[in-house]
Amino acid sequence: MSIPDLNLLVTLDVLLAEGSVARAAQRLQLSPSAMSRALARLRETTGDPLLVRAGRGLVPTPRALELRERVSQLVHDAESVLRPANMLNIRQLVRMFTLRTSEGFVENFGPGLIARVSEEAPAVQLRFVQKPNKDSASLRDGTVDLETGVVGEMTSPELRAQALFQDRFIGVVQMGHPLSQGEITPSRYANGRHINVSRRGHDQGPIDEALKPFGLKREIVTIVGSFSTALALARATDLIASVPERHTGNLRAGMHSFSLPVSTPKITVSMLWHPRMDADPAHRWLRECVRDVCAGQLTDSSTCV
Repeated sequence: MSIPDLNLLVTLDVLLAEGSVARAAQRLQLSPSAMSRALARLRETTGDPLLVRAGRGLVPTPRALELRERVSQLVHDAESVLRPANMLNIRQLVRMFTLRTSEGFVENFGPGLIARVSEEAPAVQLRFVQKPNKDSASLRDGTVDLETGVVGEMTSPELRAQALFQDRFIGVVQMGHPLSQGEITPSRYANGRHINVSRRGHDQGPIDEALKPFGLKREIVTIVGSFSTALALARATDLIASVPERHTGNLRAGMHSFSLPVSTPKITVSMLWHPRMDADPAHRWLRECVRDVCAGQLTDSSTCV
């Protein structure tokens, strides 16, 4: 019985992650023709086409989808076996970590995290990328090391998650706004002009549901995709922004914040990563840094009236 070429596992892992012969060839620094030959060998070895033409692109077969996670884990385990087992020296660590987060998280927690990392590991770089959706593909293929956000129905069950902090929604207005003085009642709050934050462009949310028992409805003047944008607009207009309190602590400086006059569900912000990174010492250190920075920021966060 012939022994299969185990180098094909690396090729298969990259092909299934990229879904493109050209991109896989570029990532492995091979010519497109060499990658096409490797795909042909994989098809012969597995007895399955693996990637088939669909329009102008390629889509994985059911067999390829079945193999994707197993192959990725096998390649990662093999790399771990061949990696030197020396104790990790954080101060000498040279690595770039990619974190997928919201703008608000970067603006509020980024300075503390960068300071912590720079102090302990001067040669480590942090790259923050935007989070347009909850697709876990970037965590699965390793292009993103860590993600922050709210775990929900769209979050892949394969991911590891650890809570960082709980947050609640508050109202924020510019100084001198009518709502910066006096008691905030449901009626006063609802009768103002509001900014709604929705990545998908929705004009309704949990706050609107909480106002319904009072027979009240907000006037939504504009819809934006991020809390930082909502705060920038509220700072320059008479509009009311409703944002997570702890998530936006630094962004609200110089503005008036107040507790909402209705009860809304609290949200739990977590960090998420792929299970293959569980045992990686450098990744464990990064997770510890994120936990500590978020915990320290909470103790310093100001409460609203």
